[in-house]
Amino acid sequence: KLLLDLGIINKMPRLVAAQAAKASPFYQSYLHGFAEKTILQANSTLASAIQIGDPVSYEKAVQAVQMTNGIVEQVSEDELANAAAMADLTGMYTCPHTGVALAALFKLVERGEVKSSDRVIVISTAHGLKFTSFKVGYHEDNLAEVESRFANPPVYLPADAKVVQETIARKLDRA
Repeated sequence: KLLLDLGIINKMPRLVAAQAAKASPFYQSYLHGFAEKTILQANSTLASAIQIGDPVSYEKAVQAVQMTNGIVEQVSEDELANAAAMADLTGMYTCPHTGVALAALFKLVERGEVKSSDRVIVISTAHGLKFTSFKVGYHEDNLAEVESRFANPPVYLPADAKVVQETIARKLDRA
């Protein structure tokens, strides 16, 4: 509301809250019109920083979603991992939490709730370097519940410059 009051924006944006399906109490509350706060035991998710079963700022989040005619969406482990990998193809190196936000956006576009003419901002809260095991696991196709559709498997080589050079040359010839 501050940006609106300051004249920086001319209308309130429609907010979207996104959660991993394995830890989605806010989404569960949304499904029931926020009639009551849902508290649950959060299951382990690749998006570990948002693995929360009892949201602390629940009332503020409800108010923000309702005030902006917002949406709450949940995404699977497969959806969040592949969304992060798809973003990485553009040169980003996203965290799994940003993958949650992107996967929610993809679902909303698919359903027609977000149009190609809409202006969208996805907030990235961390960098992929903080989640190296997530990245390696994805590209080695060994994350549970994930089919790595954009995998770029690592190539393990000895610490030998000649072998590295030959491998790069061989890979470039295939491209």
